[in-house]
Amino acid sequence: MKAATGELNMTVVIVLAIAILSAFFYTVIWPRISENQTAIINCRRAICGSNPNSDGMVQCEVRGPRGNVISRPMCTWKG
Repeated sequence: MKAATGELNMTVVIVLAIAILSAFFYTVIWPRISENQTAIINCRRAICGSNPNSDGMVQCEVRGPRGNVISRPMCTWKG
């Protein structure tokens, strides 16, 4: 009986560890990944200017299907 209780305790510890790691991933890491992916996609679709600032970034515009400006991201200037 003592061995079964020990195995149950380890199972609870493992389940809690997985739950804590999953919560950390979905609340801290995943939003950063998603935001970075959205920025990369917007910069690929963007129309950018030709005057980069000192950091090598340039102001761009993402336009919708009707030609209206959807967003103005700062993207890396690719020259």
